Amino acid sequence: MLSIIIGTMIVLLLLGFPMMVPLLIASLMLLFLVLDMGNVGLLMGQMISGVQSWALAAVPLFIFAADLMTRGHTANRLLDLVQTFVGHLRGGLPITTAAGCTLFGAVSGSTQATVVAMGGPMRPKLLQKGYSDAFSIALIINASDIALLIPPSIGMIIYGVVSGASIGDLFIAGILPGFLILVMFSAYCWIGSIRMGIEPEERASWLMRWEALKKALLPLGFPVVVVGGIYGGLFSPTEAAAIAVLYALVLEVLVLRSVKVSELWDIALSTGLITGVVFILVAAGNAFTYTISFAGIPQAILGPVIESIGDSPTLVLGLIAISFFIGCMFVDPIVVILILTPLFKPAVEIAGLDPIHVGVIVTLQAAIGSATPPFGCDIFTAMAVFRRPYFDVIKGTPPFILILLLATVVLIMFPSISLWLPSLAN
Repeated sequence: MLSIIIGTMIVLLLLGFPMMVPLLIASLMLLFLVLDMGNVGLLMGQMISGVQSWALAAVPLFIFAADLMTRGHTANRLLDLVQTFVGHLRGGLPITTAAGCTLFGAVSGSTQATVVAMGGPMRPKLLQKGYSDAFSIALIINASDIALLIPPSIGMIIYGVVSGASIGDLFIAGILPGFLILVMFSAYCWIGSIRMGIEPEERASWLMRWEALKKALLPLGFPVVVVGGIYGGLFSPTEAAAIAVLYALVLEVLVLRSVKVSELWDIALSTGLITGVVFILVAAGNAFTYTISFAGIPQAILGPVIESIGDSPTLVLGLIAISFFIGCMFVDPIVVILILTPLFKPAVEIAGLDPIHVGVIVTLQAAIGSATPPFGCDIFTAMAVFRRPYFDVIKGTPPFILILLLATVVLIMFPSISLWLPSLAN
């Protein structure tokens, strides 16, 4: 019976149904065929409870703020700032791209918004400088994944809601891992530029740097307000999301005047559509998690594996990383976080792992999965933005995925990278 249910989900996905349909169909099949229960209201109750958390209110607010800044001047101002400081280095242009993705991630929290905002201006520049299209697209896609680690991260909000971990601590814990990946990507770009024989840009004057810094000060204030406000005790993470929207509105509409008041309706509509998809996934994922847990399926599959590795923190983290990485290659990361996080909670507690550190590892796997074939969501975003076929988009991704996997190993072996800043804040 289990094979029939899994087969049905695969067929529905191959037929092009959105992820929430296979999840709900599988939940109904489990309810009627395996559990022999006809109470559909039970599933409805689980779906409703899945989206009742007040912390989830931050999701549409951060998405709205990201949409505002994607339409405005924030992305270009951040890119100009970075380029004036590192553009003269070997690999300066791709390093600028990676750093720009990191900074824009700190104001958007969305990998897909970062692909759109950074890809538009940087891909033509990279191609003009002599970098291959495969390298340029792969760099933009994978550097955008840093946005899922740098606060405000939507992935961390979902993990915090499911696991009960502090969203504020998760936000600050992702900062150093995000910059670690930026350094690793920058080193790869530097080496690659030397091998390709690409000369650096001219060094910018200090006057140019000062002008770029002045223009970028207000966009850079966004993460300061969000993270500083949370840890200064001024507001909660959910309230910080509302402050983020206000900041974005004032910045883009009143100060920079890059977004017209008449455009706000279209931006709000776009945010509503994305939020609807996210919340339906959360609701369907919660119902699916309930039914498979009630049926004892995860315990039967993962139980023997978890028992075999015992209480070793390293092995438990390794199993978590592998499970989430494989899952996020095929399924939307939000769904994977919703389904697997509760299943690994007993193993995390037995091994004595810090849930904040686990959250960083989980979020990183979600980030990697966003850019990993066959179904990484950033791949399809890049296909739409750059108008390139699937295999052209994924051609240059393997080296970057290997770097991200290496970063996972480093974070597993050295948990202090994730936990140092939260320990200072607390």
